[in-house]
Amino acid sequence: MEFKFNKDANEDFLINKKIAIIVGYFYQEIGDKLLAGAYNILEKYGIDKNNVNVFYVPGAFEIPLMAKRIATLNKQVAKEGKEMRRIKGYYDGIRPYDGIVTLGAVINGETPHFDFVCNECARGVADVSYQYEIPTTFGVLTTNNMEQTIGRAGGYKGNKGEEAAMAMVEMLYLLGKTH
Repeated sequence: MEFKFNKDANEDFLINKKIAIIVGYFYQEIGDKLLAGAYNILEKYGIDKNNVNVFYVPGAFEIPLMAKRIATLNKQVAKEGKEMRRIKGYYDGIRPYDGIVTLGAVINGETPHFDFVCNECARGVADVSYQYEIPTTFGVLTTNNMEQTIGRAGGYKGNKGEEAAMAMVEMLYLLGKTH
């Protein structure tokens, strides 16, 4: 995938951006590889690792709830300012998140469970993005087998964690231009 964001032309744009990454750890090794890919892109584009917080959830189905919680607290921080600085675990006492990257994997099995989890995860992540107007990108692999999953987590098909982080970078830039 070719991205349009020009790092050199927008050198300082991302320096102080704060990012939340939500990782479903049902397939821990896959989640770790996707996370490494996301970190790689964020670092490449100048986002300080200290401005990135990772939240681990049990699986893909739980990702939208965590994303909504972060987005909800973002709204409260914007509304209530200093009062919200006391919330521990979601905020570092400075400011809300600028973007959310979601990562994980769902592998097709023999039951319709795969379809339910994939659909609800995708819908939930999209709903957070639309409802709260915070870039929330979808880096959850939905594959037919482990070979396809490994291939998309740093293997022969690239790293979808990198792509999800890059999509978030581009959306931050585009939304910033519309202010």
